[in-house]
Amino acid sequence: MRVIPWLCLSLLFLAPAALASPESGVAKLSSDRRFAAAQKVLAAEHDRTVADIVRLTQIPAPPFGEGRRAEAVRNDFAALGLKDVEIDAEGNVTGVRPGRRTGGKGPFVAVAAHLDTVFPAGTDVTVRREGWRLSAPGVGDNSRSVATLLAWIRALDAAGLSTETDLLFVGNVGEEGAGDLRGVKHLFLKGPYAGRIAAFFSVDGSDPSGIVTRGVGSKRYRVTFTGPGGHSYGAFGIVNPMAALAGAVTGLYGLSAPTNPKTTYSASVVGGGTSVNSIPASVFLEVDLRSEDPDALADLDRAFRAAVERAVAAENSARSTSYGPVRAELGVIGERPAGRTASDKGIVRVTRSAILDQGFAAREETASTDSNIPMSLGIPAVTIGAGGSGGRAHALDEWIDVEPSEMVRGMSAGLLAILAQAGVR
Repeated sequence: MRVIPWLCLSLLFLAPAALASPESGVAKLSSDRRFAAAQKVLAAEHDRTVADIVRLTQIPAPPFGEGRRAEAVRNDFAALGLKDVEIDAEGNVTGVRPGRRTGGKGPFVAVAAHLDTVFPAGTDVTVRREGWRLSAPGVGDNSRSVATLLAWIRALDAAGLSTETDLLFVGNVGEEGAGDLRGVKHLFLKGPYAGRIAAFFSVDGSDPSGIVTRGVGSKRYRVTFTGPGGHSYGAFGIVNPMAALAGAVTGLYGLSAPTNPKTTYSASVVGGGTSVNSIPASVFLEVDLRSEDPDALADLDRAFRAAVERAVAAENSARSTSYGPVRAELGVIGERPAGRTASDKGIVRVTRSAILDQGFAAREETASTDSNIPMSLGIPAVTIGAGGSGGRAHALDEWIDVEPSEMVRGMSAGLLAILAQAGVR
């Protein structure tokens, strides 16, 4: 992946971060009566935002099954008056709030929240409420963030806040697991907005203090080991794919991985074989390789591939290949590029300043999110929380707290950062 040349020119259109101190721009905007009015709208419409969270959570959005939720969000975007509302070829929902300078033609500051959850079809997604606590699979990851996008749009409209740069709101698919960031990959590389997005905010989770500036890249393989197979007693002595698999796992765990940048590996899933009294003809292994540094990830990738080759060669040397050798086929089942937005970039500085302005302790973090894609392309990107607190993400007892004052304060931090990046006069 590489930076799109047109984007280098489009960055010149982004106002405050390029023209003045990002921090001073945040301070000026924070004291603007229109921003205060937007905060009042967020507070006044708290119940509506909570209702949106409940409504969206209870529309199932399993991996590769986000269609019903996407339709609901498309209707929401259209009802809020966004322009060019559509569902693209990958299933992302997009809508434009035109800025003063370019009138909806771009470049865009994109604000995205993923629609999908990790939970399979058939999961009970009924929201349970106890006071300010909402519990349900996916309620915080990521229904709250999608509802926050809707709340921000309403607040901007009610407060009469117009940005200099166009805002592109996105409800994207495929962030979780095997989705492999397919929605944002399409957004940046193939869809109608490819080459037109100059800055990117991913809204994911609750905590407003964190700013994800380092994207953890990953490479995931399913390695299938095949051989002639046979009776466990009668064919004893011929090559066994299971032995080669075991050698590959041993070889993987013999590799040294750097701690800085943090680089990890995991042999995660195995399967195959026919019966306990048969030498298997086919077995498979799934592995996960990760690093926050693309070069370190590439080194680990090469080392793992070499370990598989050595394991296969060792098994073919150790036992008879009279009925055929052991072979290994590596299939990529997931790939997320690593990337980073430097701490001195305008988008990080305005986000940090906005978080501090609202009374939180800002901290930079490392994670694997939709921001990995723009980061890998050299496009300024961060991932921020929607506001409030929560826990047990990816568990059936996932929960969030929607106490109004803390929730609105967290939502205000995110909105302030987005406005400072897009520019307001």
